[in-house]
Amino acid sequence: MAGLDAGDVGLLLAVTLAAAVEFVEAFTIVLAMGMTRDWRSTLVGTALALGLLAIVTALAGYALVEWFPEALLQLVIGTLLLIFGLQWLRKAILRASGLKAQHDEDAIFEAEAEAARAAGRDSVMGLDGFALFVAFKGVFLEGLEVVFIVLTFGLSAGNMPLAIAGAAIAGALVLLAGALLHRPLSQVPENTIKYGVGILLSTFGTFWAIEGLGIVAPGGESLDWPGGELALLVVLVAWFAVSRVLIAMLRRRALAPAVA
Repeated sequence: MAGLDAGDVGLLLAVTLAAAVEFVEAFTIVLAMGMTRDWRSTLVGTALALGLLAIVTALAGYALVEWFPEALLQLVIGTLLLIFGLQWLRKAILRASGLKAQHDEDAIFEAEAEAARAAGRDSVMGLDGFALFVAFKGVFLEGLEVVFIVLTFGLSAGNMPLAIAGAAIAGALVLLAGALLHRPLSQVPENTIKYGVGILLSTFGTFWAIEGLGIVAPGGESLDWPGGELALLVVLVAWFAVSRVLIAMLRRRALAPAVA
């Protein structure tokens, strides 16, 4: 990509993939409510969630920029991102090793639709209260994770426009696919994407958290990695290697009872 270095490309890829996963999950909830209950109420709940997310994003972004020096911001955000990424990576490793069920968007859609069919018909200002609330909750909770991803990547890398662009690309792709298919996006290789995202989040979290350790050094300036942003590739390969070793070990452990 012209004008983008390796760090920028990695940031854009990580934000786009991570946001796409959250958008797919939110889309499944909205689709289930709209098709089973009422589209008007579902879309109102979605719009309310998006409006609240915009306010949360603006307030959180302002607070982080104004209250934290750069090195401390990198340490805090890098640590949170590393924790977040390791959670994704842990689940992906368990799925890849056969110790956890694969994520199934069709099954989630059916569960949401069944709950919608079984729920009562309470009205809120002329709207279906169940559809409005479930759509609002689903979009808001999944959206919070997108906000977290955009803020952590954008602020730590000092490139909010690129992080926002990644989320916008992900949202546009999911909406386009949903509009064309009118069904849960079960064909998206979500389990593979989550594995890749877990590695990317862990990589950037490690990179920025270590840079942020400079806050305890004289001067409180961010530390520099040998080779600058090229060190991201080394950290990425290291996390990938660790994950493959863990998957191999867990697969052997899962197969051991059957062999015995």
